[in-house]
Order: sequence, then structure tokens, then C-alpha cells
Amino acid sequence: MGSSSGLVDWRGRPVDTKKHGGVRASIFIHAMVLLSTAANFANIMNMVSYLRGTMHMGVGEASTTASNFFAALQMFSIPAAFLADSYIKRFYAVLLFGPIEIVGYILLAIQAYTPSLHPPPCSPAAAAANNTCEPVRGANLSLLLLGLYLIPIGDGAARACLPPLGGDQFDPADPDEQRQEASFYNWYTFAVSTGGFVGLVFIVWVQNSKGWGVGFTVCAAFVTLGLLVWAAAFPLYRNQLPTGSPITRILQVCVVAFKKRNVRLPENPSELKQINQDDDANDLEVLPKTDGFRCLEKAAVETGNEAGPWSLCSVTQVEETKIVLRMAPIFAAAILSYIPVPLILTLTVQQGNTMDTRLGAVHISPATLFLIPTVFQMAILIVYDCIIVPPLRRLTGYVGGVTHLQRIGVGFIAAVMATAVAALVETRRKIAANESNLADATTGIPMSVFWLTPQFFLLGIVDVTSFVGLLEFFCSEASMGMKSIGSSIFYCILGVSAWLGSLLIQVTNRVTQRGGDAGGTGWLDGANLNKGKLDRFYGLLCIIEVVALVIYVFLVRRYVYRNDQRVVTHGERKDDTRNGVDVI
Repeated sequence: MGSSSGLVDWRGRPVDTKKHGGVRASIFIHAMVLLSTAANFANIMNMVSYLRGTMHMGVGEASTTASNFFAALQMFSIPAAFLADSYIKRFYAVLLFGPIEIVGYILLAIQAYTPSLHPPPCSPAAAAANNTCEPVRGANLSLLLLGLYLIPIGDGAARACLPPLGGDQFDPADPDEQRQEASFYNWYTFAVSTGGFVGLVFIVWVQNSKGWGVGFTVCAAFVTLGLLVWAAAFPLYRNQLPTGSPITRILQVCVVAFKKRNVRLPENPSELKQINQDDDANDLEVLPKTDGFRCLEKAAVETGNEAGPWSLCSVTQVEETKIVLRMAPIFAAAILSYIPVPLILTLTVQQGNTMDTRLGAVHISPATLFLIPTVFQMAILIVYDCIIVPPLRRLTGYVGGVTHLQRIGVGFIAAVMATAVAALVETRRKIAANESNLADATTGIPMSVFWLTPQFFLLGIVDVTSFVGLLEFFCSEASMGMKSIGSSIFYCILGVSAWLGSLLIQVTNRVTQRGGDAGGTGWLDGANLNKGKLDRFYGLLCIIEVVALVIYVFLVRRYVYRNDQRVVTHGERKDDTRNGVDVI
């Protein structure tokens, strides 16, 4: 009977690898990801239409509310991750928070169905009087916001816990399961892309044609079905036991190291405090001592006057703190590198609104342009995992074909190319508008919308490489007691970069207003892109992305991996934890 060390089944017994985990268990995780993403992605893309149309919000308020909703979907993964790593299994964290998301959609559906919960109807006379329709307010606004923010609370647990739960289903010391684990994150992202496709094609259509009440009800049904399908496989899952609060352990290291800042380190590292069977934390993964951050090692020096965890820490606690500190610069560089991605995605659709959207005799809705990068992602992921990775694996010896940080870097290079191509296409679009005497028009420019395809294709490469690479990097490099937090850190990158992108637009507009003519407008002010300077803004994004890429490469060349990513051969077993593997 095979076993996977440190993992238990739903009854708390050691797992049998022949009965638990593997690809069979991961399929149910992918199913939940697909169904929940379909609901959430549709609302991320279409929420502004609901807020402006049904709830009569202004452009600024609707955009801010929708942006906050997107950011909350990313940031609310943190509390669920902390709970899952500290006190309850990841399975139970998702099971506990998942129904909260369903309640959120039900509240939105009830409000959408009930006219008395809407703002007063907007009369034709009021509509003609420059946006004097009364927006939603008071108790109805509170109900709207309650429904909106219950969704991230529930979905945050899935975002934080499902990637590491999927990683738990594979033993990296087993040659076959090591390869399957590398593919898991590719197919996880494929499930996200497929869910986005279903949301854009089906759920957005339901919301726009059948009504928002039906649309939110369908979202609730999708999430419910995903939760039931995923939960039905509970006997198959391998579960990591919680190990107590990692934040507390890290704080203890910092506090104790500061208290002992004048203590000399022993010459023999074996004299430092080690975990033993009598420790309360003996369920923790044992981490060997590594080089660097030697000041923190003073927290593990025994002086004979210690009393409790706030006066003496183990080497494993110190190493867990080192892991976080080593990943922090990569986290910061990734935020900077991801700022242009959501901006290009949003601004490209606005470009598409002004262009020729005909495909033969059919006019394409600009909102459906989001399908282009989604389809590219799905196709590229299949090609990458099934065709590109196997020969790369044989060539490089790495289980994923390349290392995590190399894969992330390829995505950031694609982001540089996407911003450069977007600037060139926008320049060409403005030339076409001026040559056709349509500079004052907001639509009908004689330039096919499919000129935008190259930048969408490059954005698809960004998600296939950087999205998967960052998720896998933070999940694999985090210690066993911080896997869920590692996943939430990745989603925080998306949320923080979205916030910073909105801030960049505001700052750019204010700076360019001051630098322009008297009474001039900023680069992105106004409703007419032909009068703005979107091409220059894309150029600014390209410069930011290049700077971020240089910083990233500088940091990556100095990063020391915690885990060996080389392929395990049959007959060979390797420990999960290495003393540091110096590969890029």
C-alpha cells in the first residue's frame, strides 16, 4: 500500500495513494473551478451594465464599484487561506465559505427580480436631462453591496484552497505523480479559461436577453452545482492537516530575533533549536537550515533563559520566515509587471468599439472581443501541455520543461510585446480615423477590429505562462503550513495590480492635464479616443513593463529555489525539501 507522507483522508487516516488523490480526484477540483469561474467572470465583465442600466449609477460610481468587486474577489482569499492553513483542512474551508457565495447571488437575484428594490424608474424626460436619473441608494444600495461582497467572501476560499488542495493530490517524490502535478496547474488554468468562455457566451447572454434576475439565478445554480460536484469526491481527496497560525510563527521569529540581536550564533548549526517529537508543532514540515538572513537564526539560539515560543524558535520556524522574505521581492516585481495586463484588456475593448466590427455579414459585439484571448488561452494551454512540455522536459530535465521563474519571465516578455503592439495598432487606428475625416466620430472607423488580435494573442501567452507560473511558484515554494496563503498571495498580485492600474490612469490624466494647453485634457479624458492620447499611454505602459522586466530578471538571478524541479526517475525518491537549489 502506497502512502503520501503527512497527508490524511477524510477520516484522518494516512492516505493510500492507490485509493486517494491523483488525476481522478483533481478532475472534480477542475469541475468546480470551471463552474464557479463561469459565474464570476461573467459578472466581472458585465457588472457595469447592470449598475448603470438597472441601478442607474453614474459612469464613475459604476466603474469604481465594479473595480472594487474584482479586487475583492482576489483579496478576500487571504482570510480563508489563513483559516485553512491554521485551523481547519482546506476541504472544510471551501465547504464552509462556499455557500456564502451562493447566498450573495441569491440576494442579487431577489433584488433584480423585485422592482421595489430598484431605484425609481427613469422617465424619458429625466433621461434626456443629462443623467438626472436617481441612482440606487439607502437600504437598496446596502442590499446591493451586501450581495456583491458576499460573493468574494465565498469565492475567496476556493481561490485560496483549491490550487494547493489540487497540489496535495500528487506526490512530487513519485515520477508519475510529479509530472501529473505539473500538468495539474496547466489544466487548472484551462478550467479557468473554459469557465470564462462559458460565462461570456452563455451567462452574459442570459443576463442581457432574459433579465438580470434570471442571470443571477443561473450564477447561483452554477456555483451550487460546482460545489456539489466537488464535495461529492470528498472520499478521494488527500488532505493536509492544519499546522497552526503561520503568521504567528513568523512574528515569533521576528520578535525573538530582535530580542537576541546581541547573541552570537554558534559555529555549529546543529546547536540551534530543532523540532523534536515533544514539540507542539511536530506536525510541521521539517525545513533544513539554509544560507542567508543569518540575523533571524538568532531566534533559534538556546541561551538557557527561554520560556515559551516567544523566547525561542525552531530552525523550521526560521526557515519558514526566510521563505516568505525570499518570495517577497518576486511578489513585488510581479505586481509591477502585471499592471499593464488588465489595462490593455479593458482599453482594447474600447478601441474595438470605434472600429469596423463586421465579420462577413455579422456584426460582432465589442464585449465578445474578450472571447479572443480566452480562446487563445485554451488552445495554447493544450498545445503547451501536450506538445511543448514533453520535448522540453527531455531537453532541460525540468518536470515543467522550464523552471517556474523562467516561465513567468516568458509571460512578462510577452506583456512587453503586447504593450508595444497595442501602441502601434492605436497609432494606425488614429491615422485611419484622420484620413477618413472621422476624428470626431466615436464609431465607424474603416479599420477591422481584427487588427486587435495580435495584442489579444500576446495577452493569451501572458496568462498561459505568467498566470500558471506564478500560481505554481507560490504554491510550491511555500512551506506545507502556508500553501493556501501562497495561493492567496498570487491572487493578491492580480488585485493589487488592478488597483494600481486604476491609480495610474488617474495620475496620468492629472499630470498630462497640467502639462497640456490651458484648459486641456489628459491623455485618457473624454469619451472620444480619437481626441485622446491612448497611443502614448500604451507607450508608457511599455516603458513600465520593460522596467519591471529588468527588475524581475535582476531578482530572479539571485533567487534560490526551495524545491528541486528536476524530473524524478523511476527507482529514485527525493525529499520535497532541499537545502536550496540555485536554478533560474
